[in-house]
Amino acid sequence: MKKTESLKNSYQFGSVYKNGRSHADKYLVMYVLDNHTESNRLGISVSKKVGNSVVRHRLCRLIREAYRLHEDMFNSGLDIAVVVRRGASDCDYHTIEDSLMHLAKIHHVSG
Repeated sequence: MKKTESLKNSYQFGSVYKNGRSHADKYLVMYVLDNHTESNRLGISVSKKVGNSVVRHRLCRLIREAYRLHEDMFNSGLDIAVVVRRGASDCDYHTIEDSLMHLAKIHHVSG
């Protein structure tokens, strides 16, 4: 099983935003940057415009769980920043999972 850490501070997020590649769909935007290590780092950003704290934390949990279940499909050594869009506030788990995996395939980071 792979070890995944989190993007912790604004410097790490900024580096991924500035230097990484991005692709988006209706619900999520995914930025990917090679971090030259053996492990992945996942960061999730949900704006207050998406909803209240209950909605934002629910979306974070859904994304984190979808990533955890498909972690073995992702390549190693990546910084991944996921930004949630406004339309995702009413989405269920399967919609978020499909969106995450779709963006991973576009980025060629999953098998």
